[in-house]
Amino acid sequence: MSTPRPNQATGPSTPAPNTQPEGLPTTLGELRASDHPAKTARSVRDELRDNLLTALRAGENPWPGIVGFERTVLPQFERAIIAGHDVVLLGERGQGKTRLLRSLVALLDEWTPVIAGSELGEHPEQPIMPASIRRATLEGDSLAVGWRHRSERYAEKLATPDTSVADLIGDVDPVKVAEGRSLGDPETIHYGLVPRAHRGIVTINELPDLAERIQVALLNVMEERDIQVRGYTLRLPLDILLVASANPEDYTNRGRIITPLKDRFGAEVRTHYPLEVAGEVALIRQEADVVSEVPDHLLEVIARFTRNLRGASAIDQRSGVSARFSVAAAETVAAAALRRAAVTGEDVPVARPVDLEAVPPVLRGKLEFESGEEGREEELLTHLLRRAVAETARKRLAGVDLGPLADAVAEGRRVVTGERVPAREVVATLPSIPVVRTVADRLGAGDTEAPGPLASAVELALEHLYLTRKLAKDDHEDDGTVTYGG
Repeated sequence: MSTPRPNQATGPSTPAPNTQPEGLPTTLGELRASDHPAKTARSVRDELRDNLLTALRAGENPWPGIVGFERTVLPQFERAIIAGHDVVLLGERGQGKTRLLRSLVALLDEWTPVIAGSELGEHPEQPIMPASIRRATLEGDSLAVGWRHRSERYAEKLATPDTSVADLIGDVDPVKVAEGRSLGDPETIHYGLVPRAHRGIVTINELPDLAERIQVALLNVMEERDIQVRGYTLRLPLDILLVASANPEDYTNRGRIITPLKDRFGAEVRTHYPLEVAGEVALIRQEADVVSEVPDHLLEVIARFTRNLRGASAIDQRSGVSARFSVAAAETVAAAALRRAAVTGEDVPVARPVDLEAVPPVLRGKLEFESGEEGREEELLTHLLRRAVAETARKRLAGVDLGPLADAVAEGRRVVTGERVPAREVVATLPSIPVVRTVADRLGAGDTEAPGPLASAVELALEHLYLTRKLAKDDHEDDGTVTYGG
């Protein structure tokens, strides 16, 4: 079992799939005589609709961990679920499409009855396979009932060019044929991913990458709800919700969703990156697995840096700048702070603006640059990162007169920082003037005496003064120090 990430919001704990509650009915007769809400079969679409509406009426958030879609994507997605539509999410990489689709699992009933031993997990009141129908007829109320956790009712497939019809739909099982069954017997079929998700959700990621002939195999599943294997049509009333994700570039160029399949999706919902800086920061804090403290103002710098990249003409915007870039940047900054603490002997590592310098050389490979930008990648990233620092400082320190700090440093109170300078030494070189405390208060470091937060806060102000040409800055690569002065 994995442990929650330090900065990751966690919801209420749920039992593992194998911790089945005691006292559940074990036969069809017991199920019929019980008051369990799942004793009457409901379609998966009705189940999702009812549970979503229940959550909305109760004022609960049906989509924990989904950030930035509250007023745009989620209302559209909820309408599609309420309408009972199969859905395709269309958006650039790293926009949380898969996370949103996986969150549908929470809208399923936690436990649902199935015919014990059934290959497709049919409801005891609604068997669909020949073998299950025979068992239900012969055994009646003594038909054995098992229980399936909602996590077992979700199937996910990454579409790849080598995906076959057998993977998704099924194929004739030669072992069953060798046992004496005829080829025309539906019980010779080894069922694929989609039929095995009966009474559940099937997600196909990167749907356009699925070969067109394989997409054709899904047509009957989505409309007629039957399957065809090796020329045999099996009238199985499958109860599934099919959802998919796609990137616009793949959707229009490298691959495509064939027109008949697009027509069968009831809804196409466009996703997007966070529209506000606050949403980007919340996403980073939720997803980043940081190894040291990263103050909020540095997370905001990273968020603004990512947004600057998404607007830069030198970056190929067709492939997008994934939210994973922001997350990786925060983790890189945290790692730089921890490394610095190990080198300098700091007890509690806290990230400082100097640690941002680790981001461009490490993460430039996650970006696609336009042709003609060869050789300028790191220069471009450094420029946009400095712009993000200036924008963050201007926003967070609005109304603060940094003139006295600039004057004190320019007149001889030089401040030394760098990847080999511990926070206590940075703090020791700061001038004793009121504006230092004002900056600390503005940037969330005013309620602690620890040197790390204070050094991080004031260093942002000093970098802002440098970027606005009010201070000079000297990088000493030989000893890894940076000096702010006149």
